[in-house]
Amino acid sequence: MTTRIAICLLLFFVFAESQAADLNPQQQNAKAIFKQLIEIDTTHSSGDTTIAAEALAAHLIAAGLPKEDVKVLAEVPRKGNLIARLRAGKPTNKKPILLMAHLDVVEARREDWSMDPFKFIERDGYYYARGIVDDKAMASIFIANMVRYLKEGYRPNRDIIIALTADEESGTHNGMRWLVKNHFSLVDAAFAINEGGGGQVRSGRKIGNGVQAAEKIVANFELEVTNKGGHSSQPRKDNAIYQLSQALVRLSAYQFPLMLNEVTRGYFEQMSRIESGQAAADFRQILTAAPESGAVARLSDQPMYNSMLRTTCVTTLVQAGHAVNALPQSAKATVNCRMLPGHDPALVERTLREVIADQQIALKRVRDPQPSPASALSREIFGPIEKLTQQMWPGVPVVPMMSTGATDAVPLRGNGVPVYGVSGIFSDIDDVRIHGRDERIEVQAYYDSLEFLYRLVKEYTR
Repeated sequence: MTTRIAICLLLFFVFAESQAADLNPQQQNAKAIFKQLIEIDTTHSSGDTTIAAEALAAHLIAAGLPKEDVKVLAEVPRKGNLIARLRAGKPTNKKPILLMAHLDVVEARREDWSMDPFKFIERDGYYYARGIVDDKAMASIFIANMVRYLKEGYRPNRDIIIALTADEESGTHNGMRWLVKNHFSLVDAAFAINEGGGGQVRSGRKIGNGVQAAEKIVANFELEVTNKGGHSSQPRKDNAIYQLSQALVRLSAYQFPLMLNEVTRGYFEQMSRIESGQAAADFRQILTAAPESGAVARLSDQPMYNSMLRTTCVTTLVQAGHAVNALPQSAKATVNCRMLPGHDPALVERTLREVIADQQIALKRVRDPQPSPASALSREIFGPIEKLTQQMWPGVPVVPMMSTGATDAVPLRGNGVPVYGVSGIFSDIDDVRIHGRDERIEVQAYYDSLEFLYRLVKEYTR
């Protein structure tokens, strides 16, 4: 081991000895790993996921995982990825399962927070830090549970792979996309467990344990108008800014058709049982062959539901003009589309051209979508999740979900590996702090997830 890893382990054990007595040994170990990981800078601008990957690798090797089954891989020095494999107890034809999380976190400024965002802080029943939920909780849990399996001498009926990656947040290609492209055999699996799901709490009551089985697909388009321009003292009707603006207004008024898939249909079915009143009635309506226009309108007025019901395209950047006293010679806009799985990108592009309805506006695709089909809602996957949810949180339903954002699941789903976002981490749906100020996780929720994922992986591998 390198000197850097040895120092990390020494600091880890010093901290672990000072843990509170009310935590059991597994929880103490997980908390110490969690704190260590949180306080390693893994931001894109100044951080180093290689340091984090090596520190976590050291825990697995110290617990008895053979060194040849623990790899830190990086194309870029500061962008390391950890791949670790606990091998099956005996030869098997079963494909592995993959446990995936990302090590990098979004930027955070001290002046924007009420505390240091890169210190592990416990206060009023919560842990606070940047990345505390997204996604270092799951990363630390997977490592802590792997250590527990090793200490128990657990022999799974198939290999268990952990992949902790770089660059999920930055959008560059040094993480899971790079691994899939260059080292696919190391992450190829029957299925993967990922972020993207999670439990929902409203007014202190757990209302559902979400499982992400699909996510929308990103495609960016650029619209541009060019013009010969001129002096601003002699304006003309063919103004590039006005011409582009009129097209963007037409785009803002357009809605793609309502389209449900297996995952969103399952989501609205479950939510119709969880909710009551008008919301429940609207969820039931949206599932019918010809939903009432009022139900569609009410759900479409809510950004989250609207994004689940249809492909969306929205203008996110505009650049125009070059001088305060000159007519604009160009006007350019970026349109960010989030397409439903299975929605033909060519059809989306054709629809944009029809909505813009101006042949003088050039439209080009600047980010090609990567195919990412929805993962099947199979009993093999959902059965154990439902069983454990009822054991740990009786009466809480399991709810299939489609993320309107994107995760590292995209390249895996696009290469035939089904991915399911499930963590067992419950949080308040009215107090979402991921990527925001004072990101936090409830202390009990972290340890509940630790136990939930420990049991879930065993359910899939025995």
